[in-house]
Amino acid sequence: MKPKLSIVKIGGNVIENKTELSKFLAVFSKIEGQKVLVHGGGKLATELGKKLGIESQLVGGRRITDAQSLDLITMVYGGLVNKKIVAELQANNCNAIGLSGADANTIQAHKRPVKDVDFGYVGDVDSVNAITISRLLEANLTPVFCAITHDQNGQLFNTNADTIASEIAIGMSEFYETTLNYCFEKKGVLKDVNDEDSVIKHINTTSYKTLLTQKVIADGMLPKLENCFNALNRNVHQVCIGNISMLAPESNLFTTITL
Repeated sequence: MKPKLSIVKIGGNVIENKTELSKFLAVFSKIEGQKVLVHGGGKLATELGKKLGIESQLVGGRRITDAQSLDLITMVYGGLVNKKIVAELQANNCNAIGLSGADANTIQAHKRPVKDVDFGYVGDVDSVNAITISRLLEANLTPVFCAITHDQNGQLFNTNADTIASEIAIGMSEFYETTLNYCFEKKGVLKDVNDEDSVIKHINTTSYKTLLTQKVIADGMLPKLENCFNALNRNVHQVCIGNISMLAPESNLFTTITL
């Protein structure tokens, strides 16, 4: 029987709120067993970019990353945000190690091909080095990944954090029974965006198609759900979407995604 592994992706709105981030990291630290944390930090990068005169360009909710923007997000994701999270996890007695995909060659990617839009230095994941990540876990370390990958030729890439979390869950499923948790400010996938308690508790392939037709699932939730089903189709045991309380053992108000 495979050991269990929890992969948690934390959303930008929680990262920006110091109080909420502290609450989240306290709860994350108490997750039993081995775990991996993945984070972004796009809004913080946008704010700092404005101060430095670097304008952010977004198409369909995804950032266009030129050379200047890549330097900015490497500093923000891999430095400021990552190290603050790692330091606070240490304060919660969780022995964390901050990583990008370039560290220990853990996540390789290639530049996204140009179709309708040239996203610049944006990477699509090719492989996850599950053996190396497993060794870190076996050493009782908790990997904390920022949303940066590399191509093993010296080039870094900005990569969607939801996708990184999904790909890590897929890669680690060879050795672990993996659960992927997308943790953000909402209680789950909402039937009515104006009603915080209208959580859809369970979504499968059939109901997902219906929700798409009804336009209940739209905008930023679309790529998140695509990542969920991609993970489930590639041997991830379970995918959940919800807020911080989802990670507590007694919680039952969140969305579970199944095939």
